[in-house]
Amino acid sequence: MALQGPPTLPQQEARPSVSSSHHHRHRSSRYQFSLDNINFPLPFIRHGSRAESERFAASQRELHDSDSRNVILGDTDGSDPHLEFAGNAVRTAKYSLLTFLPRNLFEQFHRVSYIYFLAIAVLNQLPQLAVFGRGASILPLAFVLVVTAAKDAYEDWRRHRSDRIENNRPVSVHDPCTGQFCSKRWKDVRVGDVLKVSDDETIPCDMVILSTSDPSGLCYVQTINLDGESNLKTRYAKQETMSRLASDKCVIRCEEPNRNIYGFLANMEVDGKRVSLGPSNIILRGCELKNTAWVMGVAVYTGNETKVMLNSSDAPSKRSRLETQMNRETLLLSAILIALCSVVSICSGIWLGKHGDGLELAQFFRKRDYSGDVDRNYNYYGIGIQVFFTFLMSAIVFQIMIPISLYISMEMVRLGQSYFMTWDSNLLDESSKSWFQCRALNINEDLGQIKYVFSDKTGTLTENKMEFRRTSIWGIDYSGGNASSQDNNELHYTIWKTKKPVKTDPDLVKLLRNETDTEHGRQAYEFFLALACCNTMIPQVVETSDPNETLIDYQGESPDEQALVNAAASYGFVLMERTSGHIIVDVLGEKQSSKDFEPICSKVIQSVPSSISLLLHATKLLNQSSPIFNSYEYNCRFDVLGLHEFDSDRKRMSVIIRCPDNTVKLFVKGADTSMFGVAQKSLDLKVIDATKINLEAYSCLGLRTLVIGVRKLSRNEFKAWHSAYENASTTLIGRGKLLRAVAVDFERNFEILGASAIEDKLQQGVPEAIESMRKADIRVWVLTGDKQETAISIGYSCKLLTSEMTQIVINSNSRETCKKSLHDAVAMSCNLAEMPTESRLSSSVSSRVPMALIVDGSSLVYMLETELQEELFKVAIICDVVLCCRVAPLQKAGIIALIKDRIDDLTLAIGDGANDVSMIQMADVGIGISGQEGRQAVMASDFAMGQFRFLAPLLLVHGHWNYQRMTYMILYNFYRNAVFVFILFWYVLYAAYSLTTAVTEWSSVLYSIIYTALPTIIIGIFDKDLSRETLIKYPQLYRSGQMNKSYNLKLFNITMLDTVWQSVVIFFIPCVAYTHSGIDESSLGDLWTLAVVVLVNIHLAMDVFRWNWITHASIWGCIAATIICEIVIDSVWFLPGYWAVFNVMRTGLFWLCLLGVLVAGMLPRFVMKALIQHFMPNDIQIARELEKFRNVNGDSTSRRRLSQP
Repeated sequence: MALQGPPTLPQQEARPSVSSSHHHRHRSSRYQFSLDNINFPLPFIRHGSRAESERFAASQRELHDSDSRNVILGDTDGSDPHLEFAGNAVRTAKYSLLTFLPRNLFEQFHRVSYIYFLAIAVLNQLPQLAVFGRGASILPLAFVLVVTAAKDAYEDWRRHRSDRIENNRPVSVHDPCTGQFCSKRWKDVRVGDVLKVSDDETIPCDMVILSTSDPSGLCYVQTINLDGESNLKTRYAKQETMSRLASDKCVIRCEEPNRNIYGFLANMEVDGKRVSLGPSNIILRGCELKNTAWVMGVAVYTGNETKVMLNSSDAPSKRSRLETQMNRETLLLSAILIALCSVVSICSGIWLGKHGDGLELAQFFRKRDYSGDVDRNYNYYGIGIQVFFTFLMSAIVFQIMIPISLYISMEMVRLGQSYFMTWDSNLLDESSKSWFQCRALNINEDLGQIKYVFSDKTGTLTENKMEFRRTSIWGIDYSGGNASSQDNNELHYTIWKTKKPVKTDPDLVKLLRNETDTEHGRQAYEFFLALACCNTMIPQVVETSDPNETLIDYQGESPDEQALVNAAASYGFVLMERTSGHIIVDVLGEKQSSKDFEPICSKVIQSVPSSISLLLHATKLLNQSSPIFNSYEYNCRFDVLGLHEFDSDRKRMSVIIRCPDNTVKLFVKGADTSMFGVAQKSLDLKVIDATKINLEAYSCLGLRTLVIGVRKLSRNEFKAWHSAYENASTTLIGRGKLLRAVAVDFERNFEILGASAIEDKLQQGVPEAIESMRKADIRVWVLTGDKQETAISIGYSCKLLTSEMTQIVINSNSRETCKKSLHDAVAMSCNLAEMPTESRLSSSVSSRVPMALIVDGSSLVYMLETELQEELFKVAIICDVVLCCRVAPLQKAGIIALIKDRIDDLTLAIGDGANDVSMIQMADVGIGISGQEGRQAVMASDFAMGQFRFLAPLLLVHGHWNYQRMTYMILYNFYRNAVFVFILFWYVLYAAYSLTTAVTEWSSVLYSIIYTALPTIIIGIFDKDLSRETLIKYPQLYRSGQMNKSYNLKLFNITMLDTVWQSVVIFFIPCVAYTHSGIDESSLGDLWTLAVVVLVNIHLAMDVFRWNWITHASIWGCIAATIICEIVIDSVWFLPGYWAVFNVMRTGLFWLCLLGVLVAGMLPRFVMKALIQHFMPNDIQIARELEKFRNVNGDSTSRRRLSQP
């Protein structure tokens, strides 16, 4: 069975049309230009996105036999019998019914704290060490494990359900026996199967394209499920396979499965001819077919070997700085626990030694067993063993010194914080309807401690919506004047209009209309023709209400190219159609006549009049069936003979086209640094100098510039290029490097046509956001690939650079000059900072000359890879601003690593494109912008948002809140558990170190779960020390997080001292009050339990900043729940302490003791807090007073203090 309907004939071409976003409009035409002047086959051109070309070389490595597999078309059994291919069924679920319990427990016990509590629970099961009931000792850990396991089980059940739906989706597979396509489930597809996928269907596996509904083999796919990009990408089938039969046993030799979604290396044996296959010949699993009726292909990678599955592993999780610092306090608590256990065990040994003779008759300590006929010891193994047992039993009793509930509380608080960040309308981008996204839930509090922000420029600080502003042609600047795209009637050549028209220059329009026979006019014509041809844009029709007008929208990955193509269309060079072999350009529209066409085609039209007449006649015939083509007389068709896409090494893009006059031209565009050096040496120096002056002026205005060139290729030159290109594209070793070398060899000796200038406007609110972060003592570094002049101009526009700053510029092209420049920069920065070299790294600069370091990518090559790193760090750390220009993606990550490896301050990276992924993953916090360059940055980020301006409220407001809440919650959890442990410790000292407890075992278990757990979670989610308005108005308040003022060793020590005092008060006041009473230890234990719960909750209430009904319900509700639980526990007759709480609560002394405990316990804290806030208030306390009294013209001293650095 044929893979497509009619075979593609040599004379067939795609009909001149525009690709509609709703209908696929490529049809066959009967005519093409003569190839009499070029008598050799045309190379097939690779069309793909610019991002793909950047990564194309990544997969072009050697393909040895050990690294390859053979796939036979339509033969699933014969495909490489030496290998066992994976089936197409996928499994993303982690567990099965058999593996869930052991694997889930194994994963949970990766937390060392869980192992600690498990060891405690196991020890309590031993008869010699049993302190609590066996069930009660296991309950806390079991509760945590069950809750976590239930969450994991639910998530895995959802993955199982998704896998079943995915694996059972239908697809058409060619049956070699019947020669027909039959429906199969995805999971039944095998390597070698020939598949047919229709429009809007999802690709079931990685398959090499054999044929498409388009005669040229072109198809469009959407890769949003793969890399997050929603724009359409082009893929194509090789012409050699377009008319093959499924029964033909073609062999594909391809590389082994790998994770590189942008690379593919293979070749196909067709009729003894080897055909090379690359990334643009394969469609990956998960892509969707768009604007193409059908595609046929052969499966080469299936199931878990597909690239999307190989890339499905989770990104490495980041751990918050606060959680890392918490380990220090956990170790200190462990030391306190060991100290308490040691004191109890040593004192127990001493007590046993002194009272050894009376132990036999002691009621509470049985040394001898008299119940049987034989006199023997009763669970007594000597003083030494008893001391050891006492130590272990003490660890069991005091186990909650390390709070197991803290980890669950932290996760719940982070979840709540993420919810409120996600649905914060102040972080909503109205233009794109992009809400804030929390993609990592474990680093929320790090947002409140950021010191360095590393930002991309294009698409992050700017909108990445390019607008063509100015151009330089033949050294003359055309700025556009006051003409508008709507009012300039001279441009309305045809009914074709671009969706995004640009302002045009009247003089340039006049030049294109009337003076194309002059040298200046020829250059202008060639310039805009280059803009229309040298790109990868896909034109699409946008229907309008006016039947006489049709809009063309250009789809593509590069906003720069989109702006250039729109500019060309506005000046009369409308790109109308793109296929794999040619493009159609409406040149100056219907205003053009046969006479006008002579100079445009370089006056060689007379040599091929029959071809032109034939094309015009054919075009008229074809247009009779399509009314939208009847409004213009003819179009110009340009055969695309070669395409070298942009890459970061060459910094150029070029296309080889054959014009209607059969001349072959190479159009080149690229950065000025990569163009002038390889241009013709015989060019008019005045024109070149004028162009360079214009480029510098454009850069100073913050415009993005490109230089355009053209080279006319002779027959021999084109033959040489064609041969080199064919050899490079069919090689299996270093294909990408060879293709790049071919491009470099021919992208030279061209004529400079001019330069373009594109404006990338700043995003709304960027200057204000940077200014707020500067006041918050957050250092903002910009890492961009733009020219230095452009970056500096944008720096001034966004208030990153100021006129008061001294700029230290390093532009070096060698190691020696780079080293000298760095030494000079170190000396200069030290002098300006007015501080000794030893202290400059740690000083908080406030009253000194501000400095900005500006360094280019070529200098960073030497700095980041040599011993100069340290010198660069010394300069950069002093400067207020660092601006890096012409930076490669890996250099961005290297700059962040330079800071991370040397200081403890937290770093944040923010970007919007695939070139920002490395720095986003390198930084402590990575933020992706949902911009114009796809979603790779978002997918690799920890947080995502719509625009850069939201970074200021995210850090200053949510970051501050998250940090303050989390630090307080951690210290409070340490405090509340330590108070309870110390009460148990004091009782043990008064109970002959016997480890008996007056507090019931159930109260010990419920203390951290019910009695005190909920209020701290509620406060961690809802409490706000300051309002949003105050935090935005005074960015200086953010510094408290940077300096760890809310969580440090000093605060921990003070908290522990307060804990000891409160435990003494809680224990000894009831002891003294009931010294001569007859109540039992159970009643006293109930009093201690209620006292500690009330005290720690009142302690929490005293620190609450903003009360609401949820806070009231949680605090007072937990106190009520404690009373209810105590009553219920003491009402159970078979539990110890039956009816004890009723006996003690009926006395007035109970309530008096409770009141005395509260007053005595909280009095020192209250006094200390009042004195500090009155005599030594910090910035947050001052700001709270300003909020409280609403004093607009209030204390100027306080306001001055808040505004100081």
